[in-house]
Amino acid sequence: MNKSDSERISGMLDGLGFKNTSNLNNADLVVFNLCSVRQSAIDRAFAKIQNLKRKTQNNNSKTKILLTGCIVDKDRKKIKDFCDGIFKIDEMGELPSILEKIGFKIPNKNTKIEHYLKIRPEYESGPIAYIPIMTGCNNFCSYCVVPYTRGKEISRPEKDIICEVKNLVKNGVKEIWLLGQNVNSYKSKSGTNFPKLLEMVNNISGDFWIRFTSSHPKDLTNEMTEMFAKCKKITPYFNLPIQSGDNEILKAMNRPYSSENYKKLIKKVRVSFKKHRKGQESIIALSTDVIVGFPNETVKQFNNTKKIFKEIGFSAGYVSLYSPRSQSAAFILKDNISPSEKRKREKELIKIIEKGALRFNEKFVGEKVNVLVLEKGKNFFLGKTRHHQTIKFQSDKNLANKFIKIKVIKATPYGVEGEKY
Repeated sequence: MNKSDSERISGMLDGLGFKNTSNLNNADLVVFNLCSVRQSAIDRAFAKIQNLKRKTQNNNSKTKILLTGCIVDKDRKKIKDFCDGIFKIDEMGELPSILEKIGFKIPNKNTKIEHYLKIRPEYESGPIAYIPIMTGCNNFCSYCVVPYTRGKEISRPEKDIICEVKNLVKNGVKEIWLLGQNVNSYKSKSGTNFPKLLEMVNNISGDFWIRFTSSHPKDLTNEMTEMFAKCKKITPYFNLPIQSGDNEILKAMNRPYSSENYKKLIKKVRVSFKKHRKGQESIIALSTDVIVGFPNETVKQFNNTKKIFKEIGFSAGYVSLYSPRSQSAAFILKDNISPSEKRKREKELIKIIEKGALRFNEKFVGEKVNVLVLEKGKNFFLGKTRHHQTIKFQSDKNLANKFIKIKVIKATPYGVEGEKY
């Protein structure tokens, strides 16, 4: 989501006459787009901002610094003296007046923008595009600040999303990511829900893949699992955050489902793909997000998480160490799991994830798979399969940004290797 927001900031600035520079020393304006999911990420961003501010002061530079993104009140107060302005992401349309206040002369400063998602993005070159279908969140997970920093859910009109996808596909984009804090709860003012939106995007003509993130288990309906499998442009890859495998911890996180419910949802998704797809496409790659070291998480409760990970066998997993965030409901709880214990649990879970991922990737050894080639290394290419596996292979051809089919010759926990193309 932050990547997509940054593209809109860039598009807005480009329309106001600014030009990108890769040299920070030449910049008249630097915009930091922050993510508050983890305190460690905020701390790294603050260090960069403070260093840049000191550097500009020492060099008598006129470089201006703006901050935006998910910023909680505590962090805003801490960093405000090191920047020239802070604006909420949904205040992006007010950038002209914000920039004037800090010394820039801006043409067309009175241009009115209904909502920041109406701003045309400055897309990064490449075959992948990220399209937000909504912003905000209504779920209030106890560890999360997104509802406080982004506000309530707002779904984009489906016609705007379809128009954006059509233009991107027309211009050669090969992979479309539909984004939202909880895409499953998407619903436009005209009543279009997420399954219907998926069908509409899938029906757009052209050779492209569809992926989406993030999904909340509580809103994963039968209609969605069926549509997900029926729409053939949607890749057989699904990220469904579990966050914990223990019911008491899930309740403390304000995640309104049980581990048993979660396993039933996974079964439904797998059954739908077996029902509506054939061959490799009938095998669904399942990834998840999980937090270890949530306040008061006992060893027994953590072991419940390990157990469900072994049972499901994810193709990938993203493990976060619990990080207290001010304004979140869990902030009042004592962060009583030591950093060393959190790291220990992280390592234990990663080992389980790696075993499951290796077993999944080994299913494709000897098979030819569809690949979107993303970039060229020194002596190799990197790409993504339909199952979101990273694939590495050699070729003497110019293949970047193209679809190819290649035979898998080796599997690792973190991807696969293909034969020379």
